[in-house]
Order: sequence, then C-alpha cells, then structure tokens
Amino acid sequence: MKIGFVGLGKMGLNMVTRLVQGGHEVVAFARTAATVDEAVKIGAVGAHSLKEVVAQLKTPRVVWVMVPSGETTEKVIEELSTLLSEGDVIIDGGNSNYHDTKARALRLAKKNIRFVDSGTSGGVWGLKVGYCLMVGGDKATIAMIEPILKTLAPPDGYLHTGPSGAGHYVKMIHNGIEYGMMQAYAEGFEILKASEYDLDLAGIANLWNRGSVVR
Repeated sequence: MKIGFVGLGKMGLNMVTRLVQGGHEVVAFARTAATVDEAVKIGAVGAHSLKEVVAQLKTPRVVWVMVPSGETTEKVIEELSTLLSEGDVIIDGGNSNYHDTKARALRLAKKNIRFVDSGTSGGVWGLKVGYCLMVGGDKATIAMIEPILKTLAPPDGYLHTGPSGAGHYVKMIHNGIEYGMMQAYAEGFEILKASEYDLDLAGIANLWNRGSVVR
C-alpha cells in the first residue's frame, strides 16, 4: 500500500522502516526536517507539511498519525480533516484517551472521513519483532488497511477489538498493567537493596531473566 506517516520519533521511525522493508510506499512527515531526512535514507518519500503528505497520496488516502497524545494529536487530525477527502482514512496510533477517540470518530464521520484507533505496543523492539496492535473502528476500513497491520505486527499480533475507541481503551488497560509491573520490579529491588544481605542486584536481575516467571 501507499501510506502517509506523521510523526517520526523512536517508534514512528522504526514503524516507517518496517513498512518500507515490507514493500509499502511511505510518505513521511515530522516537524523536524532532520528526522524526515532520516526517513528518506531508509527509503521513505519525504514531506515537509501535512499538505505535502496528502498531495502525494492517491484516494482513498491512508494517513497514520504517531504523535504525542492530547493537543498535538488533536491539531494534526484537525488539519488533516481539512485536507483529506471523503473515504480517506486517518489512523491514530498514539496513546489517545478513548473518549477523545470516540469524539474524533464522530466528527470525522460527518465529513465521511474514516477513522481507526490503533493502540500500539512494542517500543524499541518493534522494528525487529513487530508491534502488538489493538485496533478499533469499522470492519470494512480495517479490512482495507490490513496489509499495513500485517506488516507492522508479528504473526497473530493484531486484533480488531471493536468499534471506535475500543483499540485505545484496550491499550489504556495494557499500559496500566505495564506500569504496575514496572512499579513491582522497582519496589522489589528496593527491598532487596535494603536487606541485611550484600546482594548483587544486577546478578539477581540477570538470574531472573533465565527461566523465572517474572522475567
């Protein structure tokens, strides 16, 4: 497929790389020109504005937005909605609040612009092993973008979780579990450090990565 990609941070640039390696044509844009140049080096087509991104895509256009949640995402999606046409698709791959996602989907539907929310997990390992994708939206739109999802995800690594907002809702719960695990690790090692024993914390961490259920 040919896809526009907005946002080239650590995850975004790696996702563009995986898409290019998977045979897709990617038109990449970020506010920092240097990161656009990095995307060009790995085989993407560079763009220096959202208008340039849209101009280089054919209908029905697909644009993946991978920028910080909140105001930044809102501004990007709002501007894209003034540039895209009926039947085009916006995918929000960031950590947006699912209430905001549902509201955006309704607003975009009034312009007949399709909207998909993709909770995206994988961090810096995603380039090599793929991204776990929790996808919300209507079935027809998700079927249309399935080649992109299959390239980004490992085998069985994406799921249509439900209508608009469902993807970001599932990702929200995923994040809560993740941060709870991180806090448990931190508290556990704090207790180890405070013990009466002179413990090799790095050695214990290495040990626990070898077969332990908390690895």
